[in-house]
Amino acid sequence: MKVLLVEDDPSVGSFIAGELSAAGYDCLLQDDGEQGLAAALEGNFDVLVVDRMLPGRDGLSIVQVLRESGDTTPVLVLSALGDVEDRVEGLHCGADDYLTKPFSMAELQARLEVLHRRASTSSDAPTRLQVADLEMDLLTQEVRRQQVSITLQPREYKLLEYLMRHAGQVVTRAMLLEHVWGYHFDPQTNVIDVHVSRLRQKIDRDFDTPLLTTVRGAGYRLGAD
Repeated sequence: MKVLLVEDDPSVGSFIAGELSAAGYDCLLQDDGEQGLAAALEGNFDVLVVDRMLPGRDGLSIVQVLRESGDTTPVLVLSALGDVEDRVEGLHCGADDYLTKPFSMAELQARLEVLHRRASTSSDAPTRLQVADLEMDLLTQEVRRQQVSITLQPREYKLLEYLMRHAGQVVTRAMLLEHVWGYHFDPQTNVIDVHVSRLRQKIDRDFDTPLLTTVRGAGYRLGAD
């Protein structure tokens, strides 16, 4: 999930961005209202997380401009203003959700997942991916091959989803680090090799045709030869 976070408090912003990236989100942080609006209009984000009180332009103004321009990207507003009137005002401005500070990261992530799922379900976005006889249900997060259920850990699921969305293409380590782990550089770790190995064991080991192959010196490819 690609998330734009607009938060001017350095400690809060870096903490949220770090936690979201660690959880597998692709998160861009902006600390100014005008810059945040520009990023929202130019980028292709799945969900926006916008603080209400911002320098340059306040969060509700960002939401209003986006809605007036026809942008329907789900927006979650963060604010220390938690009275009923404040929440109602935020929702009336076009926000999809409103979360008061302080909050738990678990709740923030859960709300983002709900917003993203709701937007995906209501759009023409596919709810199912298939590569050869490997199937993934994006709504239930069930994975099957030849109707055999495959249990994946959250990171393995995100890795497989990315590979299935790019089936037949060579996916580089840098692409996986950025889009599955949220890293924009190679931290000199074997985390990718470990997860690819585990994933290969689960989706290929008990089946005749291997789907996940290593392209030497380039990366990985998912698909039947």
